[in-house]
Amino acid sequence: MDAPREIRLPVAGLTRLTTLDFPERLAGVIFLQGCPLACGYCHNPQMLTPRRGETAEWASVRDFLERRRGLLEGMVFSGGEPVMHRDLPAAVREVRALGFAVGLHTAGVYPQRLQTLLPRLDWVGLDVKGEASRVETIVGHPGIAPRLAQSLDVMLEGGVDFECRTTLHGRDFTLADIERLALTLAARGVRHYALQLARHDQCLDPRYAAPVPGGPSRADLEGLVARLAPRFETLALRA
Repeated sequence: MDAPREIRLPVAGLTRLTTLDFPERLAGVIFLQGCPLACGYCHNPQMLTPRRGETAEWASVRDFLERRRGLLEGMVFSGGEPVMHRDLPAAVREVRALGFAVGLHTAGVYPQRLQTLLPRLDWVGLDVKGEASRVETIVGHPGIAPRLAQSLDVMLEGGVDFECRTTLHGRDFTLADIERLALTLAARGVRHYALQLARHDQCLDPRYAAPVPGGPSRADLEGLVARLAPRFETLALRA
């Protein structure tokens, strides 16, 4: 390889081995600092404030990757919102050059950047925060709904394997809301979908720190998944 260029990414954490974050691959996860959204259930609020990365941060990740060649199959960029960082494409190129498949976790906040990056990706996990009519309330960002919708269009048209996932909290969703969103995604052509139960610890909004009385129960959601499973190739309920 040529001498690596100086890449500045604010690395907030590194998972050295996972079988959960990149389907069918042994992978690591690189967490990048910063997210423009303010989802009430966010359980990593310390990762929201963006900052400028130092070159030593990515250099440390590069050293880790060099040592894991032949041991790991892929690396996932996660966050925060990794696509907000302008040096992400250069980092993706380096990871691919080292022989790793590349995955991405994104909320779809930057559809044009996602579209540019897509040819270098092997898999994407796209957060679908909610229905278009309520998504801006859920993410705390007025005016962003069209950008999130455009990112789903990018994935549906992009030819790259992807999964949509929605985090569920009773403050944001009734069971009917969840079913309506899932059916909408299935009708659009989404083939892989996951429903994720919100955690109640360290939430950005203290009102999300406990379940909502009368909200969808685990049994309700399991029944919904059983009913909707024929609409998807895979439909998962995750804690």
